[in-house]
Amino acid sequence: MKLFVGILLCSLVLGVSSQRWLSFLKEAGQGTKDMWRAYSDMREANYIGADKYFHARGNHDAAQRGPGGAWAAKVISNARENSQRFTDFFRPGSSGHGAEDSKADQAANEWGRSGKDPNHFRPAGLPSKY
Repeated sequence: MKLFVGILLCSLVLGVSSQRWLSFLKEAGQGTKDMWRAYSDMREANYIGADKYFHARGNHDAAQRGPGGAWAAKVISNARENSQRFTDFFRPGSSGHGAEDSKADQAANEWGRSGKDPNHFRPAGLPSKY
């Protein structure tokens, strides 16, 4: 609720037109779907060493939607990594990786959001379906 109120106030202060605001929300929704698709594909593939590829691909696809998609990708990526750090604080190792892997995930996220090719992280042997 606080986030919604903050965004609403910022849009009023910055004078963002309603059409532009609706476009941003549409892009954010589409970007969220892109992130979910990459996550689902990662779970389905269950391929060792492919997580960075799926991180980069989800962020890349979402960011290609526009500013709303890039915003959604950043929020989702940060929430995911922060939740894993939070879980590890109370139950070390419960997320399956530590701070080093989290940093590598965030680097892959930023790589994808910047528009660079996510195939840079694609492991050899990953089925072409992905």
